[in-house]
Amino acid sequence: MTSTTSTTPTPTAAAPLHVIAGGGQIGPMVAARLLARGLRVRIVRRSASTEGAPDGAETVQADVRDAAQAARAFAGADVVYHCANPRYHVWGTELAPLMRGIVDGAIAAGARRLVVLGNLYVYEVPEDGRLAEDTRVAPVSKKGALRAAADEIALAAGRRGDIEVAFGRAADFVGPGVTQALFGERYWQKVAKGGAVETMGDVDMPHSYSFAPDVADALVTLGLTDRAVGGVWHLPTAAAEPTRAWIERFAAAFGVRPRWMTLPAWLCRVMGLFVPEAKELPEMMYQWRHPYRLDSSRFCEAFGVTPTPIERVVAETAAWARATYGPVAA
Repeated sequence: MTSTTSTTPTPTAAAPLHVIAGGGQIGPMVAARLLARGLRVRIVRRSASTEGAPDGAETVQADVRDAAQAARAFAGADVVYHCANPRYHVWGTELAPLMRGIVDGAIAAGARRLVVLGNLYVYEVPEDGRLAEDTRVAPVSKKGALRAAADEIALAAGRRGDIEVAFGRAADFVGPGVTQALFGERYWQKVAKGGAVETMGDVDMPHSYSFAPDVADALVTLGLTDRAVGGVWHLPTAAAEPTRAWIERFAAAFGVRPRWMTLPAWLCRVMGLFVPEAKELPEMMYQWRHPYRLDSSRFCEAFGVTPTPIERVVAETAAWARATYGPVAA
């Protein structure tokens, strides 16, 4: 998809305010794209950190699980973007309250539209692995059920007419700035040390990976385009390829031999004694045991876009990783 321009116009006081809940991997990218369009932008985080927030974006600290705090943080918003995501091991206690607080807060603040970033956990997995907007919502994991229940809070508000809702779902993230994913910080630290990277399931199964900048571009489209309102959209994602192909491409970009190890479920549980999220991984390994193909053709046809070619995804991601995690050790 088209990248944001390097020249950012100064928003005027009359420009609509777009508020982003969540300042992690995707939120700041969305903020940068909105600022490039001359819009006012506010990023709301639970912490007081301003790290990663683009110049020109206002930052506010609030716990948006609390609808009253959310309403104050969203005050004046035309569009609210839900890009927040709790850590895996607290989904059971935080995912639904987070969605409810953001939905209720956006309504109370008088926002016109809510844009929600979701994932594919909510679906059953057909034999061919194709996941489209009409795939049956039938989660096969605990986290999938939690995600489906949380998603329904926003979708129901849209059906009732409480607020316009535009819902976008993406696959596993890859790209510059992505640290919490298979191709995230731990992966690149391993590559930079010349070590074997960690994978899950069968690396020869086709699997979709969404380029984070494409996801951010698509969320902006959902926020600014009236025809996006209602229902669910799958965000632009290149055709699924085996994870092995991604590993080999990234290794070539770094000039190293591709090396990997597949994490067994028992090891994840042991790692969970030290890293709480790790114990949550075994139930999600099903995504790499079967073909897992996100079909984003409906979005691409409706809005006239195409996913960034994989070769460019690899080049940009590897360049960022090399600059962030250093050259490969001798």
